[in-house]
Amino acid sequence: MTANSLSFTLHPLQADQRQQATDWIRRRWGSEIMVTHGQVYRPGELPGFVAVGGDQWLGLLTYHSAGEACEIVTLDTDHPNQGIGTALIAAARRAALQAGCRRLWLITTNDNTAALRFYQRRGFALAALHRDAVSRSRQIKPEIPMIGNDGIPIRDELELEMALSD
Repeated sequence: MTANSLSFTLHPLQADQRQQATDWIRRRWGSEIMVTHGQVYRPGELPGFVAVGGDQWLGLLTYHSAGEACEIVTLDTDHPNQGIGTALIAAARRAALQAGCRRLWLITTNDNTAALRFYQRRGFALAALHRDAVSRSRQIKPEIPMIGNDGIPIRDELELEMALSD
């Protein structure tokens, strides 16, 4: 795929890339685990998609499917506004549809206004507010900072979803 001037390809996360995925997550999130809605995830062990330019990772999305729902657990890129995140979401949407899911969803935090804009522009809608959920997550993962983007205290989880149909 080419967006703006950055060229990249996508492929499913492979078994031999698990350690690289774990390292990627640790560098960006301060730990190899993610905690949302009381659930502990190890994104490096989840299915996912990698965006690659040459031999360099440009983005990573991991997800977890359960029943008719597919949760995007992580989505990261070092190259914003290049189409990488959008392409990764499209790949996750296709995988969710192939798995028979009817809902693609994710959690972000109240301070992440850039993510709220990004996801809503790609068809996600606000589904729920989980007040003070991050305080409970900090009991499991104390590395979660108290203050986030733009000096906003990190307190709440915001759930966004996209209904899936062919």
